[in-house]
Amino acid sequence: MAAKRGDTVFVHYTGKLDDGTEFDSSEGREPLEFVIGGGAIIPGFETAVEGKDAGDKVTVSIPPEQAYGMPNDEMVLIVPRSEVPDHIEPEVGMLLQIALEEGELDVAVSRVTDDEVELDGNHPLAGKTLNFDIEIVDVKPA
Repeated sequence: MAAKRGDTVFVHYTGKLDDGTEFDSSEGREPLEFVIGGGAIIPGFETAVEGKDAGDKVTVSIPPEQAYGMPNDEMVLIVPRSEVPDHIEPEVGMLLQIALEEGELDVAVSRVTDDEVELDGNHPLAGKTLNFDIEIVDVKPA
């Protein structure tokens, strides 16, 4: 039965960047389970499995606009080094969580100088084309 909006699908997948770097895989885990149209995963992934049957395999290249979007400059914060708690020694790539009026935001340290620290709240895969090998394991109708 071909998967359609509202159906629950179970998939195994491997995700790679254009340079071949693997960023995620379900290998060695239970299949990923999601509802098509439920918004729990990136739109391009949902589109790739829609219309497929259990046992089908598909390879898809998903542009940033159908994945995590393009980086947003408004998600980059520059804070004075003096505002970083003393027990934290910021290093590029370090992941932190900061408190905002709207709630907490996960950020990555993207630049450190003697005077300031740049924090990037964009998703790490923003701006990247994502390539997936997907195997449809099962489809449960809505």
